[in-house]
Amino acid sequence: MKIEISSEIKALAAGAMSPKEQVLEVAQSRKGFSIVVPKEVKMQENRLALTPEAAALLINNGHQVSIEGGAGSGAKFMDNQYSEAGAQIYYSAEELYKSGDIILKVTPPTLEEINLIQPGSTLISALQLSQLTADYFTAINQKKITAVGFEMIEDGVGSMPIVRAMSEIAGNTVLLIAAEYLNSRNNGRGIIMGGVTGVPPTKIVIIGAGTVGEYATRTALGLGAEVKVFDNHLYKLRRIKQRLGTQLFTSTIDFANLSDALQRADVVIGALRAEDGRTACVVTEEMVSKMKTDSIIIDVSIDQGGCFETSHMTTHVDPVFKKYGVIHYCVPNIASRVAHTATSALSNILTPMLLRAAELGGVEDMIFTKSWFMKGVYCFKGSVTNRNIARMLNMKYKDLALFKMARM
Repeated sequence: MKIEISSEIKALAAGAMSPKEQVLEVAQSRKGFSIVVPKEVKMQENRLALTPEAAALLINNGHQVSIEGGAGSGAKFMDNQYSEAGAQIYYSAEELYKSGDIILKVTPPTLEEINLIQPGSTLISALQLSQLTADYFTAINQKKITAVGFEMIEDGVGSMPIVRAMSEIAGNTVLLIAAEYLNSRNNGRGIIMGGVTGVPPTKIVIIGAGTVGEYATRTALGLGAEVKVFDNHLYKLRRIKQRLGTQLFTSTIDFANLSDALQRADVVIGALRAEDGRTACVVTEEMVSKMKTDSIIIDVSIDQGGCFETSHMTTHVDPVFKKYGVIHYCVPNIASRVAHTATSALSNILTPMLLRAAELGGVEDMIFTKSWFMKGVYCFKGSVTNRNIARMLNMKYKDLALFKMARM
């Protein structure tokens, strides 16, 4: 007897013998961030945290980016560039802050801006501790804002990427500033930055052998100046000589050598890094009084207290003052002079951090799984979590490790 096999059965049998594609479960993407980039409102700050290209990258990865109208104009990034990248433009600061829960700023927010931030949000900005009071931290904590100072964030190898990037820019820029105020047009000493054949070179003293000092020294030597570098850390002095590959005058900070160098200097650059929250003041008023008339002090450390006793903070609108006939330039945000470059540098560091935080599940997960990021947190859910800040302002302090243990 002949048995007929239907075409449907034949097809099923053929399928059973052929390899099949296996359907795997696709991981569900986590909820995207709602990122807010406000316009900077103080200290003639021209930088911002994201370029249009970075905004596009974040948006393409499922995040929402909102920009305040005109926020990028000082850095020559226009509103239409951000809108074309997919960002939403807001012309009301109040509406802008309602649109997101991660705020990216360059300068710390004012108390008025803190009032606009949604409770429980995350703030990522510079800390600039020397300008802040207990009222600032109280306002942050009352809204239970998680606040991260980006200059304290480390990377996977223990360096501080934003500090280094901004320091590179400042180190290159300070010599351009010095050249402006040395020339006769600005009633300076009327000497060239560097040197020419047959004329003694410009004498430059650099206090601090970190990144700012390294790049300032590199630029000054390239121009032909005579440079002396002072720092109390021998390893930094040794490192700067190795990196520059030249025999360079270096010294620890002792009164006799430093005082003698200051009296001979045309330009003095203060570039010490803060320790325990404030820069050490190593140049006294008496030492400044003995410097040459119309010589120049550029205090790059002014945002952390400054390393000259005669320094006080100035702005881009009114950048200099004279004390004992010495020109003082004490603008804290020197990198803002080259805002386009500085914005690109900031954006290149912050954007991958945000993408990584999203992969881990959120900013809080980033804090408690990446110790290098945790080091930037100074307020968390209503508590000051930075010991130096709490001690300096006589505020209550809670160790982030306690919050980490509570999550386990």
